[in-house]
Amino acid sequence: EVLTLLVLMYPLLRGLALHLHSAVTGSYIPGTHSIAFVSCLNEQIARDIARAIMDKKLAAYVNILPKSSALYFWKGELEESTEILLLVKTRTSKIGELSNYVRSIHPFEIPEIISLPIDQGNPLYLKWIEENVPRD
Repeated sequence: EVLTLLVLMYPLLRGLALHLHSAVTGSYIPGTHSIAFVSCLNEQIARDIARAIMDKKLAAYVNILPKSSALYFWKGELEESTEILLLVKTRTSKIGELSNYVRSIHPFEIPEIISLPIDQGNPLYLKWIEENVPRD
C-alpha cells in the first residue's frame, strides 16, 4: 500500500520539488510556459482574436505571422487555402482557458489551437511572461 501511495503521489511530489528548487535557485521549470498556435482565415480575424486574447489577459505576447499556404483534408476533400498564424505566449496553466475562449470566438467550425511547452529560453523573457499573465 505504501508503494502504491508513493507511485500515485510521485507527480505531485516531483512538482513540489521542482518548484522548491526553482524558488531557491531562481531556475526555470521546463513547461511552465507554452506557445499556442492558432490559425486564422485572414489578417482582420487574426488581429481581432489576438486583441481579444490580450484583453482577457490570456497571453503576454501574440505574434501575427503573415500569410502561409495550407493544405488539409476537410470533409474528405483535399483543400488548399491561405491562413494567418498566431503565436501566443502564455502560462501553460492558461492553455485550457485560452483554447475554450478562442473556440468561442473563432469563425472556424474546428479552429486549430495547439500548444507546445517551452522547455528553455531567455530567463528574463520567461519571467516577463509570468509577470504579464495572471495566475489562475
